[in-house]
Amino acid sequence: MRLSVIIPMYNEEKIIKETLEELSAALCERFPDPTEYEIIAVNDGSTDRTAEIVSALTGILPSLKLISYQPNRGKGGAVREGMLQAQGNFTLFTDSDLAYGCAPIFTFLEQFEKGKGDLILGSRALHPDGYRGYTVLRKILSKGYLLIVRKAAGFSYTDSQCGIKGFSKVLAFQLFEELQTPGFAFDLEILLSAKDRGARVCEVPVKIVSHGSSTVHPLKDALKMLSDLRKIKKRRKKRCANSGNC
Repeated sequence: MRLSVIIPMYNEEKIIKETLEELSAALCERFPDPTEYEIIAVNDGSTDRTAEIVSALTGILPSLKLISYQPNRGKGGAVREGMLQAQGNFTLFTDSDLAYGCAPIFTFLEQFEKGKGDLILGSRALHPDGYRGYTVLRKILSKGYLLIVRKAAGFSYTDSQCGIKGFSKVLAFQLFEELQTPGFAFDLEILLSAKDRGARVCEVPVKIVSHGSSTVHPLKDALKMLSDLRKIKKRRKKRCANSGNC
């Protein structure tokens, strides 16, 4: 199997049917053979009809699988669950509102299959229209937070929090099997772990094409992620001291 696409979901009953139908149509057009790909929809403890809606679609849309559990774990927990069950040689996660559209999925796959990297990262910072549609305040907070994170975490990636990332099957399993951060800061732990492993990284410019309703609170969540980053770095320091591999 060439590709696994993971969609983490929490209370998405209003949009998830449209999202999965759009994604399935794009994948069917690119891959006439449905055994070449899979869509893994992960229901992260939703309290609405998300699981029911997706369950009904599994009998209609090809190669759609549903993972569902209670209680809610957080986005990192949902992505981890999908990654550990994925079968594709290249495994990618993206937001449940397809914020970046479907086109980057195929761009990421092409970059991976050309040998450009084991970890393919989307970057709004590298696209001239990457932040189009953001309010001025959110743009300032997002860019400011990313700058702080780059300095604090010690890596040079331009957009650690972009909601679309892809991994080789082997790297995905290694990183997500060890993941301990269930919330939004899981990206930071994954990127630091990838850096420690010497993973080859390729950044791809992306832009937001769908500004759906967001559960992100920029200032509150930024402070929480910085707190999580301190915990991640503390665990990393201990792990590195024990293994001597960092």
